[in-house]
Amino acid sequence: MSLEYAINGIISAKSDVFSFGVLILEILSGTKSRGINGQTEPQVNLVSQVWKLWQEGRYLELLDPMVTTSCPGTELLRCIQIGLLCVQERPSDRPTMNAVVTMLSGESFPLPEPKRPGFLLLQCPAQSSFSTNEPFTFNEITMTVIDGR
Repeated sequence: MSLEYAINGIISAKSDVFSFGVLILEILSGTKSRGINGQTEPQVNLVSQVWKLWQEGRYLELLDPMVTTSCPGTELLRCIQIGLLCVQERPSDRPTMNAVVTMLSGESFPLPEPKRPGFLLLQCPAQSSFSTNEPFTFNEITMTVIDGR
């Protein structure tokens, strides 16, 4: 979910680009977009983990072994970079879907350096007061009742 939708409820084509970027990163890593570390370690969402590895130059560590055996390293690097371009914090910094298709279809299209993505979170489950089993919001003031239609 893009930052502008989560905070302000604004949805646009750039929100779809954000979601597509997360999907690319999920496919490359073979993991879901949240909770990639164990219960005893801090949980880092996938976008945060990829960004950290990208900044450290260790981005190939995130790749699923199944992906690395079937694709050349240059294509994988290009896909990681495209995924990071799609999840940038500001919608105006994200490419359009047409540009993403162009980037994915050829190596001749130069890729800009990605900027900081939205939703860089680090949360330790043991320190969080939020419990998914309780029907309260994070501040425990508003009660949310899930009711089927």
